[in-house]
Amino acid sequence: MSYATITTWELHDGADWGLFLRNVEEHRLPALKELGATRVTVIRTSDRTVAALSEWPDAQTRDDAVGMIEVVRKKVRSDGSRMTGEMMGEVVAEA
Repeated sequence: MSYATITTWELHDGADWGLFLRNVEEHRLPALKELGATRVTVIRTSDRTVAALSEWPDAQTRDDAVGMIEVVRKKVRSDGSRMTGEMMGEVVAEA
């Protein structure tokens, strides 16, 4: 089965939503796809928070990408966001 990660993010007070979203669309999503993610979905959960669901073909592909994922995260932190949580695991059911 495939593997998934869920990360949660918070924008700091006064952060520019447009800049954050532009960074997501132009940098984060393409980078994850290049590293092997099969699908990435970002969900706005409040005025200042988002959750990102990344799907991978398997745990090994995600594990191999972890170093570069950290590089991308550090590059885009200038958008006023910070990661607040991360969960990951094997997908055991889907519809």
